[in-house]
Amino acid sequence: MSFSVLICDDSALARKSVRRCLPEELQENVTFAANGQEAVDYLQDNPTDLLFLDLTMPVLDGVGVLEAIKREKIEVFVIVISGDVQPQMQSRVRELGALDFISKPIDSERLTKVLQTFGLY
Repeated sequence: MSFSVLICDDSALARKSVRRCLPEELQENVTFAANGQEAVDYLQDNPTDLLFLDLTMPVLDGVGVLEAIKREKIEVFVIVISGDVQPQMQSRVRELGALDFISKPIDSERLTKVLQTFGLY
């Protein structure tokens, strides 16, 4: 069974950048969502191991996604990747269940370290 990853960001460039930063073994089963509602819809129908989530998006933002995951009891590890680095926001996303917060632009070394910290790689 392969490890499934969903990358949710309204920027196609950012989605591709996150995928490129993943360890090669985790790049095999990656799906993309262009906004939070697409991510929630996908997660409701597709068991997913790991979600990389941007915060600032149209339709449904990252906080809304985290609230939906919590409300609907969707089992998925979440790592937020965002340019919104305010301490209050970092605290809020952790309260809602995110494992960690990585600031943009993403760095493959930092990403790998976070994955290793949580036993995801």
